Amino acid sequence: VQLVESGGGSAQAGGSLRLSCEASRQSYCMAWFRQVPGKEREVIATIRVIDGYAIYVDSVRGRVTISRDNAGNTLYLQMGSLQPEDTGMYYCAATNPFAAVVTCELGAFELWGKGTQVTVS
Repeated sequence: VQLVESGGGSAQAGGSLRLSCEASRQSYCMAWFRQVPGKEREVIATIRVIDGYAIYVDSVRGRVTISRDNAGNTLYLQMGSLQPEDTGMYYCAATNPFAAVVTCELGAFELWGKGTQVTVS
């Protein structure tokens, strides 16, 4: 499964951005992660593709919406009220569609895109 992110860039504080991720195959769960230099990659939001059930971390809840298209092959992250702390490399992730165990636990995200940079000033 290939994951390709797009939509990153620069934005002013208070602005908005929408990230997209094209997947070559549908997975059970998809997610957005963020990484800043010197820190570990952290999850932002996850979504169960079959029904759209989403979970957010506290730092973005209410400002960010994760969603997918009907086919389940495109993942989105709509970000609003951007803050400088949102700056980082954003990665799209997916669970292995051939995994024996179907789960959305963080350890199940085995597939990664190359990332798209978001800079908020």
